[in-house]
Amino acid sequence: MVSFSIFRLMKKILNIISGFLLIIVFVISCKEKTVTLGKDISFKAYEDIRYSKDENPEQRMDLYIPENSVNTKPDVFIMIHGGGWRGGDKSELTFFTLCMMDKFPNAVFANIDYRLASPSRFAIPNQTNDIDEAILYLEKRLNYHPKFIVLGNSAGAHLSMLYAYHYDKTKKIKAVVNIVGPSDLSDPSFKKYTDYSFVEKHLIDPEMIQSTLPVNVLGSPAHWIDSTSAPTLSFYGTIDQIIPLSQKQTLDSFLDKNHVLNRSYEFSGGHLDWYKASNATFLIDKISGFLKKVGEK
Repeated sequence: MVSFSIFRLMKKILNIISGFLLIIVFVISCKEKTVTLGKDISFKAYEDIRYSKDENPEQRMDLYIPENSVNTKPDVFIMIHGGGWRGGDKSELTFFTLCMMDKFPNAVFANIDYRLASPSRFAIPNQTNDIDEAILYLEKRLNYHPKFIVLGNSAGAHLSMLYAYHYDKTKKIKAVVNIVGPSDLSDPSFKKYTDYSFVEKHLIDPEMIQSTLPVNVLGSPAHWIDSTSAPTLSFYGTIDQIIPLSQKQTLDSFLDKNHVLNRSYEFSGGHLDWYKASNATFLIDKISGFLKKVGEK
């Protein structure tokens, strides 16, 4: 899965999105920043917070807390970047997070880094454990037990789904927003992915496998869906050369079979084109509409 930098795209996007996002003003103090997105929309921003007791610099988050929220216990968005489980960082979702904050001025946002896989470190369970640690940190920091919305792209979307469907034992996840994430690792079309050997050999620590099921099934979010799974909103590109549309069809089928609230949409373009101005606006509008339906449940 391809990792890309937000900074290479920001200038182009800002030129295209006239009026999409109001001027962002940073007022810097010794420990925090104020992010102002427009009239009556501002957040306290805390950058590079360590959310784990470990000293690993990868376990950091940028935290945005609304200053004028109408909710005393607002929901929390956890933003999870892509990068093939081995690359990428939270900066790639910074601008999209700010756009989401403009749409959801009463929510808390946590844009997280996580421990990347390496020749000496498997992705799972380290990365799902990091999501869990981030949630525990946020509960302690915010001093209440919020509902969480996990939003990820590519590998981050895979982790969002896998955590919500399999590791969220106490049902803290209110909804999943899946942007071009693999849901079925055993899909023959997905096996054409150029780095599929990593999925087979290095995605999951073999010591945690206590099953006769193959790794590509155990690591598939769709495999863990049941009637209690979190409502899910998905987006897939029409010409994505990494995540085929068959992934959307499989995920939709499992969610429908288990009567889980879900919606899925296709956008014009490939794996990274969800970030283009017109597609990003479309995604954010659909996210808003979907979460209203979740709130009505």
